Amino acid sequence: MESPNETGCQAPPEGPILCINNCGFFGSAATMNMCSKCHKDIILKQQQAKLAATSIENIVNGSSSSSNQKDPVFADAVKVEAELKTEISQPTLDLPSDQISETKAKEGPSRCTTCRKRVGLTGFNCKCGNLFCSVHRYSDKHECPFDYRTAGRDAIAKANPIVKADKLDKI
Repeated sequence: MESPNETGCQAPPEGPILCINNCGFFGSAATMNMCSKCHKDIILKQQQAKLAATSIENIVNGSSSSSNQKDPVFADAVKVEAELKTEISQPTLDLPSDQISETKAKEGPSRCTTCRKRVGLTGFNCKCGNLFCSVHRYSDKHECPFDYRTAGRDAIAKANPIVKADKLDKI
Protein backbone atom coordinates (compact mmCIF):
# COMPACT_ATOMS: atom_id res chain seq x y z
CA MET A 1 0.00 0.00 0.00
CA GLU A 2 1.22 3.52 -0.77
CA SER A 3 1.89 6.08 1.95
CA PRO A 4 0.11 9.47 1.91
CA ASN A 5 3.37 11.23 1.00
CA GLU A 6 3.78 9.19 -2.19
CA THR A 7 0.24 9.90 -3.43
CA GLY A 8 0.47 13.65 -2.74
CA CYS A 9 -2.53 13.64 -0.42
CA GLN A 10 -2.39 14.95 3.07
CA ALA A 11 -3.47 12.89 6.02
CA PRO A 12 -6.57 14.18 7.81
CA PRO A 13 -5.83 16.16 10.97
CA GLU A 14 -5.70 14.22 14.19
CA GLY A 15 -8.44 16.29 15.84
CA PRO A 16 -10.39 19.51 15.50
CA ILE A 17 -8.34 22.71 15.33
CA LEU A 18 -9.23 25.61 17.63
CA CYS A 19 -9.55 29.10 16.16
CA ILE A 20 -6.22 30.93 16.06
CA ASN A 21 -7.88 33.98 17.67
CA ASN A 22 -8.58 31.90 20.79
CA CYS A 23 -12.30 32.64 20.71
CA GLY A 24 -13.15 29.10 21.77
CA PHE A 25 -14.69 27.90 18.50
CA PHE A 26 -13.19 25.49 16.00
CA GLY A 27 -11.51 26.64 12.82
CA SER A 28 -10.81 25.00 9.52
CA ALA A 29 -8.08 25.13 6.92
CA ALA A 30 -10.51 26.76 4.45
CA THR A 31 -10.87 29.75 6.79
CA MET A 32 -7.16 30.03 7.66
CA ASN A 33 -7.65 28.04 10.92
CA MET A 34 -10.23 30.58 12.16
CA CYS A 35 -13.87 30.15 13.02
CA SER A 36 -16.39 31.56 10.56
CA LYS A 37 -17.08 34.70 12.63
CA CYS A 38 -13.42 35.64 13.05
CA HIS A 39 -12.83 34.93 9.36
CA LYS A 40 -15.71 37.24 8.34
CA ASP A 41 -14.35 39.97 10.63
CA ILE A 42 -10.86 39.71 9.11
CA ILE A 43 -12.21 39.78 5.55
CA LEU A 44 -14.40 42.80 6.37
CA LYS A 45 -11.45 44.69 7.89
CA GLN A 46 -9.32 43.94 4.83
CA GLN A 47 -12.03 45.15 2.47
CA GLN A 48 -12.57 48.32 4.47
CA ALA A 49 -8.83 48.99 4.43
CA LYS A 50 -8.79 48.57 0.63
CA LEU A 51 -11.79 50.87 0.31
CA ALA A 52 -10.16 53.51 2.52
CA ALA A 53 -6.90 53.28 0.54
CA THR A 54 -8.68 53.69 -2.80
CA SER A 55 -10.78 56.59 -1.54
CA ILE A 56 -7.70 58.36 -0.18
CA GLU A 57 -5.93 57.73 -3.47
CA ASN A 58 -8.89 59.17 -5.38
CA ILE A 59 -8.93 62.25 -3.16
CA VAL A 60 -5.20 62.80 -3.57
CA ASN A 61 -5.32 62.30 -7.35
CA GLY A 62 -8.50 64.33 -7.69
CA SER A 63 -10.14 61.78 -9.96
CA SER A 64 -13.91 61.45 -9.87
CA SER A 65 -14.12 58.21 -11.86
CA SER A 66 -15.40 56.32 -8.81
CA SER A 67 -18.62 58.35 -8.90
CA ASN A 68 -19.43 57.10 -12.41
CA GLN A 69 -18.70 53.39 -11.83
CA LYS A 70 -19.09 51.25 -8.76
CA ASP A 71 -15.94 50.11 -7.07
CA PRO A 72 -15.87 46.28 -6.78
CA VAL A 73 -14.25 46.53 -3.34
CA PHE A 74 -17.13 48.73 -2.17
CA ALA A 75 -19.71 46.29 -3.56
CA ASP A 76 -18.05 43.40 -1.71
CA ALA A 77 -17.95 45.42 1.50
CA VAL A 78 -21.67 46.15 1.21
CA LYS A 79 -22.41 42.44 0.75
CA VAL A 80 -20.35 41.50 3.80
CA GLU A 81 -22.01 44.25 5.90
CA ALA A 82 -25.43 42.96 4.86
CA GLU A 83 -24.45 39.45 5.94
CA LEU A 84 -23.23 40.75 9.30
CA LYS A 85 -26.45 42.71 9.83
CA THR A 86 -28.49 39.55 9.37
CA GLU A 87 -26.73 37.97 12.31
CA ILE A 88 -28.50 39.09 15.46
CA SER A 89 -26.22 39.98 18.31
CA GLN A 90 -27.44 40.50 21.84
CA PRO A 91 -26.12 43.61 23.60
CA THR A 92 -24.09 42.77 26.63
CA LEU A 93 -24.52 44.62 29.90
CA ASP A 94 -21.66 45.28 32.26
CA LEU A 95 -23.86 44.66 35.30
CA PRO A 96 -23.59 41.41 37.27
CA SER A 97 -26.58 39.09 36.96
CA ASP A 98 -27.73 39.67 40.56
CA GLN A 99 -28.00 43.45 39.95
CA ILE A 100 -30.10 42.87 36.83
CA SER A 101 -32.52 40.63 38.74
CA GLU A 102 -32.83 43.27 41.49
CA THR A 103 -33.79 45.97 38.99
CA LYS A 104 -36.44 43.73 37.44
CA ALA A 105 -37.88 42.88 40.85
CA LYS A 106 -38.10 46.56 41.85
CA GLU A 107 -40.16 47.57 38.79
CA GLY A 108 -43.30 45.66 39.76
CA PRO A 109 -46.70 46.28 38.16
CA SER A 110 -47.46 49.68 36.66
CA ARG A 111 -49.92 51.66 38.73
CA CYS A 112 -51.80 54.93 38.50
CA THR A 113 -49.93 57.67 40.35
CA THR A 114 -53.12 59.11 41.86
CA CYS A 115 -55.23 56.10 42.92
CA ARG A 116 -52.53 53.36 42.77
CA LYS A 117 -54.83 51.21 40.58
CA ARG A 118 -53.00 48.63 38.41
CA VAL A 119 -53.09 49.85 34.82
CA GLY A 120 -50.89 47.35 32.97
CA LEU A 121 -50.72 48.13 29.26
CA THR A 122 -53.70 50.51 29.34
CA GLY A 123 -51.94 53.23 31.32
CA PHE A 124 -51.61 56.78 30.03
CA ASN A 125 -48.32 58.68 30.25
CA CYS A 126 -48.82 62.35 30.97
CA LYS A 127 -46.51 65.19 29.95
CA CYS A 128 -45.67 65.64 33.61
CA GLY A 129 -43.96 62.24 33.43
CA ASN A 130 -46.37 60.17 35.51
CA LEU A 131 -48.57 57.19 34.63
CA PHE A 132 -52.35 57.38 35.12
CA CYS A 133 -55.46 55.22 34.74
CA SER A 134 -58.34 56.11 32.40
CA VAL A 135 -60.09 58.13 35.12
CA HIS A 136 -57.08 60.30 36.07
CA ARG A 137 -55.49 60.68 32.63
CA TYR A 138 -56.72 64.25 32.08
CA SER A 139 -54.66 67.11 33.51
CA ASP A 140 -57.51 68.54 35.56
CA LYS A 141 -58.16 65.18 37.26
CA HIS A 142 -54.66 64.68 38.65
CA GLU A 143 -53.55 68.26 39.30
CA CYS A 144 -50.91 68.20 36.59
CA PRO A 145 -48.00 70.62 37.17
CA PHE A 146 -47.24 70.79 33.42
CA ASP A 147 -47.99 74.21 31.95
CA TYR A 148 -49.90 73.48 28.74
CA ARG A 149 -50.54 77.17 27.99
CA THR A 150 -46.83 78.08 27.88
CA ALA A 151 -46.02 74.94 25.89
CA GLY A 152 -48.72 75.85 23.35
CA ARG A 153 -47.45 79.42 23.04
CA ASP A 154 -43.90 78.19 22.48
CA ALA A 155 -45.05 75.71 19.84
CA ILE A 156 -46.96 78.42 17.96
CA ALA A 157 -44.01 80.82 18.19
CA LYS A 158 -41.67 78.21 16.73
CA ALA A 159 -44.09 77.22 13.97
CA ASN A 160 -44.88 80.82 12.94
CA PRO A 161 -41.77 82.98 12.97
CA ILE A 162 -42.14 86.74 12.63
CA VAL A 163 -41.51 87.82 9.04
CA LYS A 164 -40.35 91.40 8.57
CA ALA A 165 -39.67 92.89 5.21
CA ASP A 166 -36.69 95.18 4.77
CA LYS A 167 -37.58 98.87 4.61
CA LEU A 168 -37.35 100.33 1.18
CA ASP A 169 -35.64 103.61 0.51
CA LYS A 170 -38.01 106.18 -0.97
CA ILE A 171 -36.98 107.66 -4.25
